[in-house]
Amino acid sequence: MDYSKLLTPTVQEIKPSGIRKFFDLLDNVKDVIGLTVGQPDFLTPWHIRVAGIESLETGKCFYTANSGTPALREEIAEYLARRFSLTYDPADEIIVTVGGSEAIDLAIRALVCPGDEVIIPQPAFVCYGPLVSLAGGVPVYINTKEENAFKLTADELKAALSPKTKLVVLPYPNNPTGAIMTAEDLAPIADVLRGTDVAVLSDEIYAELTYGHKHTSIASLPGMRERTIVASGFSKTYAMTGWRLGYTAAPREITQQMLKIHQYAIMCASTTSQLAAIEALRAGDDDIAMMHDEYNRRRRYIVSGLRGLGIDCFDPEGAFYVFPNISRFGMTSEEFCSRLLNEQRVAIVPGTAFGDCGEGFARISYAYSVEHITAALDRIERFTRSLS
Repeated sequence: MDYSKLLTPTVQEIKPSGIRKFFDLLDNVKDVIGLTVGQPDFLTPWHIRVAGIESLETGKCFYTANSGTPALREEIAEYLARRFSLTYDPADEIIVTVGGSEAIDLAIRALVCPGDEVIIPQPAFVCYGPLVSLAGGVPVYINTKEENAFKLTADELKAALSPKTKLVVLPYPNNPTGAIMTAEDLAPIADVLRGTDVAVLSDEIYAELTYGHKHTSIASLPGMRERTIVASGFSKTYAMTGWRLGYTAAPREITQQMLKIHQYAIMCASTTSQLAAIEALRAGDDDIAMMHDEYNRRRRYIVSGLRGLGIDCFDPEGAFYVFPNISRFGMTSEEFCSRLLNEQRVAIVPGTAFGDCGEGFARISYAYSVEHITAALDRIERFTRSLS
């Protein structure tokens, strides 16, 4: 059988995830200190796990409504209002999804027609461009700059807009750079978009992990709610990665169409995960604060450590990644990370996994203990000394 003819050209042309490509190399290397994974090293808080266990022990194992249990949607609506001043009707403006990834996919598939352009600031998480391509759209990348703190500027957005633009992705707080967009940063972006028919996909999975500034959703700005889909979830905020639970919050006119895709592709998210998430939202504020403070401690520690080694490092204000500039070592990002892995058994991710403009950078996750980070920094120091 000729599989090249059997499989769709669009899928065949999509490159595998640069993160996973590099992560898979670890299988062949022993004694590795990994700083690659964007996954909290905290266990899901016990009271949340208890709620999941209880759901199984009491036999709550049936399908829920397609959009999620009414109780969970009500808690999500209350949480968004309480934490970020966003108002959504839980009856028809919120969908519970299988992770934040499905939330992003729903938004793109509901909006993007073949030939539509989608503006994506880079460096950014790996999924946006491929999902746009799968929908028949055209990714239009904006290369954000270190000197602008990796923020999207209004001038850059204006230059990228065209009559074919359907959607702008706002991936802030940002993976991999740790950049954020404050209310002051978002205001000129909103000015550019207000009055157009261009929608916004605001990926806010790291909204609770900002340092020095409280997260602002562009949906909270005048004239933005009507055009914005907020995508978020429980993985980062509550250390619930394996529970695979996310959500969308959007105007009902958009939500109705996303729900049809969700109905046919997924049906509903896990009942056990949904019941655990209700507990997280009702009683998890202290968990958020504890993990936030620990990430902030690690953030300061790893930035100081890298700078102490003579490695330039942008000061991240969100998420749990640093994006050091490694260009002075005279190697490509891929070469630097490969040699660091092979010579000192430290795994980090090449910046090019997040777009071509990531060349000269690497992503390091600090979702690991200080002891783990310390051991990695010691090996990175030995590696950089060997280069000089």
